Amino acid sequence: MAKASAPGRTKTRLVPPLTFEEAADLNTAFLQDVADNVLLASSSATPEAGIAGYAAFGPPGSENFFQHTLPPSIGLIDAWLPNFGDCLLHTIEEIFARGHRSAVVLNSDSPTLPTAFLVETAEALARPGDRAVLGPSSDGGYYLLGLKTVHRRLFEGIAWSTERVAEQTFERAREINLQVHQLPVWYDVDDAESLRRLQNEIDRPDSSRLQFNGYDLHHAKRTAVLLNRLCDENNLNSRVEGPAPIEALRA
Repeated sequence: MAKASAPGRTKTRLVPPLTFEEAADLNTAFLQDVADNVLLASSSATPEAGIAGYAAFGPPGSENFFQHTLPPSIGLIDAWLPNFGDCLLHTIEEIFARGHRSAVVLNSDSPTLPTAFLVETAEALARPGDRAVLGPSSDGGYYLLGLKTVHRRLFEGIAWSTERVAEQTFERAREINLQVHQLPVWYDVDDAESLRRLQNEIDRPDSSRLQFNGYDLHHAKRTAVLLNRLCDENNLNSRVEGPAPIEALRA
């Protein structure tokens, strides 16, 4: 789920500590790193759990931005609708319409999400029997939802952009007796605290990258380059009041 980068229109909850221009640049880096993560998962999954990548994008008319920003193997789905739940549902329906046997919607706010979570999602959806895969976010939403069948009920009566989204989605699944494979909780980068956590994750060499419950974090190269440049040239560390405690990343 992707929004074209434009100062003052993307990642505005990160302003401050970022400027509008820096927030837009960060959005672009996130999009590129998430696309790389999807392609890495595609090369790691079993043949039975093949993965194809799409950017479900907006606003309308921003195709050129994504064509120049993302790898050519990432397809595009126009998904700009008034209600966020409708955007998700439309994206899932379009993926099925393109001939895929399952569909997954993934946020673009988690550049270090462990690749293993994406592989686990694909493999869970490749097994026999109907099910959903849900990755809850620490803010009460979800960073990933995967389906083998279009279940409209999962998108009805949801208080979008609140801390109840994941809880309500689990409730809808119980209502329709849909089995849910739950992934570990992860986080969205959408405020100063989560930006500090991200800085802590990427500000270390590959050989000492952090793990989460035994999973390697995705090496978000473009995000790392941008944040390191902002720290060196624009004093970013002082603006976000230093990195988050490392203990917060081991929970």
